[in-house]
Amino acid sequence: MAKLVECIPNFSEGRDTEVINTLVETAKSVPGVMLLDYSSDASHNRSVFTLVGDPDGIAEAAFRLCKVASEKIDMTKHTGEHPRMGATDVIPFVPVKDTTAEECIEISKKVAKRIYDELQIPIFLYEDSAASEKRRNLAAVRKGQFEGMPEKLLQEEWAPDFGERKIHPTAGITAVGARMPLVAFNVNLNTSDINIANAIAKTIRSSSGGYKFCKAIGVMLEDRNIAQVSMNMVNYEGTPLYRAYEAIRFEAERWGVSIIGSEVIGLTPVKALVDCAEYYLKIENFDYKKQVLENHLLG
Repeated sequence: MAKLVECIPNFSEGRDTEVINTLVETAKSVPGVMLLDYSSDASHNRSVFTLVGDPDGIAEAAFRLCKVASEKIDMTKHTGEHPRMGATDVIPFVPVKDTTAEECIEISKKVAKRIYDELQIPIFLYEDSAASEKRRNLAAVRKGQFEGMPEKLLQEEWAPDFGERKIHPTAGITAVGARMPLVAFNVNLNTSDINIANAIAKTIRSSSGGYKFCKAIGVMLEDRNIAQVSMNMVNYEGTPLYRAYEAIRFEAERWGVSIIGSEVIGLTPVKALVDCAEYYLKIENFDYKKQVLENHLLG
């Protein structure tokens, strides 16, 4: 069977359709790679692509996209709600079919080295590719963001894994790594008070003593004038989506606020949604592997 690897690069551009379209065409131009999905958000000023392909093709696509982003995105002019440190902010590789986490780690290091060697963009390795436990968490790696990164790189413990202790003047710095699938899950509130979203995010995220596999921040959606709790669920089985959703609903009631909707950014494993259906429908004795039609059709 053919090996398949997923790559979900995040770009610090969600407003300029010309730049986004150029990235789309670049992703589609690489043999052995398929662009499954992409989404852009103006408030976050960020685009998330989902690609799948063979190991060599996915490595080539990740590099080409990073090159285009470095040419088209100027971080000195970037504004947006989402934390960011580079034109290509993060490049994760995820094993999908007949590949292992170890193989994805090797791909991540190969791509990271090439990005620095050819584009002079320094690289932090994160998650399963991290050289130390301190660098596993993307939030810790990205802390300081683009504006604070030059000072951060001078700290003894924050030398890039590839490159010198200075950012690319316009493309910043990029995180590259291998990880398990995560779900980008956002919950929208019927309030324009960002402080409420921030308070709820602090309550539920792992770094503040909340759910172990939840990363969360408060975000203001200016185009809709509403606040959002924006999350990365880094292990959707360890912390299911419904658990985070219910915690947000519970906390929001303290502020006289309710949930008006939620969204999944990019692609998600079907089991993450099936788990929610099983929870809310109170299905008894449900067997995910035997009772989901697609599992039989896809073998």
